[in-house]
Amino acid sequence: MASTVTGTQANTESIQWKQLWSLASLYGSIIIGWIAYENYQPKLLVQFNFTDFGFLLYVVQGFILIVTPIYAGKLGDRFRFKNGHRLPIISSGISFAAMVFMAVAFTLFSQPGEVFRWMLPLLIVCWLVAMSIFTSPALSTLELFTPVEKLPRAMAVLTIVANLIYSLEPVIVDIIDFLGAPITFMIGGVITFASGYALKENSLGLFKQSGGSEAKPKTEFKLDTQRSQYLNIFFMGIVTGLATTILFNIMPDVLENSLGNLLPGVGGNIILVGVLVISALISLPISTKVNELGLDKSFQMSAIVSLVSLAVILLFPATWLVAILILVFAVSFTMLSVSSLPLAIQKSNYYEKVFCVGIFFSGVALPDGIIEAVLAY
Repeated sequence: MASTVTGTQANTESIQWKQLWSLASLYGSIIIGWIAYENYQPKLLVQFNFTDFGFLLYVVQGFILIVTPIYAGKLGDRFRFKNGHRLPIISSGISFAAMVFMAVAFTLFSQPGEVFRWMLPLLIVCWLVAMSIFTSPALSTLELFTPVEKLPRAMAVLTIVANLIYSLEPVIVDIIDFLGAPITFMIGGVITFASGYALKENSLGLFKQSGGSEAKPKTEFKLDTQRSQYLNIFFMGIVTGLATTILFNIMPDVLENSLGNLLPGVGGNIILVGVLVISALISLPISTKVNELGLDKSFQMSAIVSLVSLAVILLFPATWLVAILILVFAVSFTMLSVSSLPLAIQKSNYYEKVFCVGIFFSGVALPDGIIEAVLAY
């Protein structure tokens, strides 16, 4: 059996809630940023006559979201042991993303002419790179603030934040449309920078208490001889990404067609909101169940149930069957969300934590990148 590293995070008896809520706020700002991007990207392509490049942009987007997290993970681990912690790569990515937000806002405010309008695709690509650079290293800090046995509980908090924000997407989109693109991107830059700054300050305080470095163990140090399970981690990301992509991109239309008689006048997006709210409400109880079953068993069970439920709904969209299976999916998808990232962290070597989280999110991005490109084509 491989020995393990007992670091600062492993010796913490309870979750560092201040740091976790800072991470949750940053995660929330990332999701809001993606909602703004997905809302305005098609509109901006039309406004600036770039519709012919839509497919190419989705291909580039998919490539960036698959490749960048892995590279960012490598950098994050390098900073962990060279500089003492991974915060420099997180801070750099957040600052870059905020700067691009502001640059997009300024470009839209200035109503660029024929020459300068070509800055827009470049800025979009830069924004994608910036968001990808800091997202994986930032979410990998989860293992710093949480003892191993409480990782599912901490992940449940992030799941609640994500699902509640996504459930409010129609309201957020209305607010975004009311504000307009320039102000939206300006506010996005401020929110991203502020939440990133809060995470940095709170995390630095934790590192100072532990000797200034996350790489230094608080007490006992044992060489971690476990080999990172790259393929397993990537596969786990693909499974999580596939379930998420089908849920958001395909299920609303299926749910509206299948449950139209049962819920007259209720659109598929509203039904999706209901699924996300249920998922948020049961996240904490599910995290307790995940602890009882173990991460491996929880992931395997939830992955099988989630994908089988989706497959049956897509193949046999009978009203009664869809009504039952969508509730089953809400439970299994919550367990999948709560268990997958902690399991990826568990299956990684101590010296490659951020890199393996990057591999996980690369896998998450793969199904979405393929489906988005196919739909754009």
